[in-house]
Amino acid sequence: MPWTLFSTRNETVQIARGGWLDALRFIVAFLIILHHFQAAGPAPLAEIVNPIFERGGFLLTNFFLIDSGYVLMRVYGAAVEKGRMSPGDFFLKRFLRVIPAHLMMGLALVALVLFSAAAGVAPRNPEWFAWDQLPAQLLLVQSFGVHGGLGWNAPTWSISALIGCYLAFPWIIRGLMRLGPWSALALGVGVYLAANQLCWRLLDFPVYQMPMRYGFIRALPLFFLGMTLAWFAQKVWIAPRLAGWAGMLAAVGFFALELHDKHALAALALICIIILAAGATPVRKPSKLVETAAMVSFSMFITNEVVRIAWFGVVNVMAAKLALPALVQWGLWGLGVLAAVAFAFAFHFAIDDPIQSRIRRWFRSRAGGCPAARAEAGPVVSLEG
Repeated sequence: MPWTLFSTRNETVQIARGGWLDALRFIVAFLIILHHFQAAGPAPLAEIVNPIFERGGFLLTNFFLIDSGYVLMRVYGAAVEKGRMSPGDFFLKRFLRVIPAHLMMGLALVALVLFSAAAGVAPRNPEWFAWDQLPAQLLLVQSFGVHGGLGWNAPTWSISALIGCYLAFPWIIRGLMRLGPWSALALGVGVYLAANQLCWRLLDFPVYQMPMRYGFIRALPLFFLGMTLAWFAQKVWIAPRLAGWAGMLAAVGFFALELHDKHALAALALICIIILAAGATPVRKPSKLVETAAMVSFSMFITNEVVRIAWFGVVNVMAAKLALPALVQWGLWGLGVLAAVAFAFAFHFAIDDPIQSRIRRWFRSRAGGCPAARAEAGPVVSLEG
């Protein structure tokens, strides 16, 4: 491939809303919903369609973690490195982005379980609502070896793990931004491969399948890999046509690969190409619809498990009492997926976005008269919102 397709002299593409990065955020969030809902129908989709519906979950989480590192590095990297945003302010901003919605959904599940118990309706799988698991999850410490975090809104383990990544972010930047782009990219790949080998040797797990209680160990190498991709993208211009074709072929290759078997490292490489290509493709005509859908992606992630539990709690009782035929049950399953998306949009616009708007105003008031600080207190383009 001609090296003229890459350049360190051309100005690189700036990150922007309404383009492929935003589209990917919504697509991944929707696929995560399908993954969580796939076993709730009359038969698991992984058994009657393709195992990708089950095994694809860890890959979607990998995407989520890499993309978080990529976007936060591109949005905040320079500000944190140059001291325009302190490590404490960066962490506080990210923590406040996730904690209100997380607590609301966690407490909503508690209320749902208590209401169901009062109504005499027991959950089909009571082990997933053990009270001793709840404190660690509500406090978002379940990914650091602390007992708890199974069941309830279990996918929040990745939010817990990202809290640790947010703490590490400013310190990683100090070393990363001293490296050249190719060296940084090689380091990101090398660190991930080394972490994978260490986890295999010491814990008998690949790093991408670490138990949830060790989620931080799983997340940090992926988050760091995303940061190195971002540093590469900020320093190396990639021909837009090459980026477009590479991203499209990588996406096709990713799904073709996973339809046949789990190829974790190859899939990870394709995910990196997809993210790198999306960030290198100029957003010439930003789509407001794509931007809005992407902004809802965090709400889709944090609320879908609660919707699934509530929806199928009712559907399962109806199916048992009314002996609903399989076709009707599949219809209710499809409506459940749509309900999860609709609820996420409603939650975002009615609750999450107003709260975050107030938090952003508070950050701007703390920034006072400093224009640079006010700019850094603005909205962020990331999978978490």
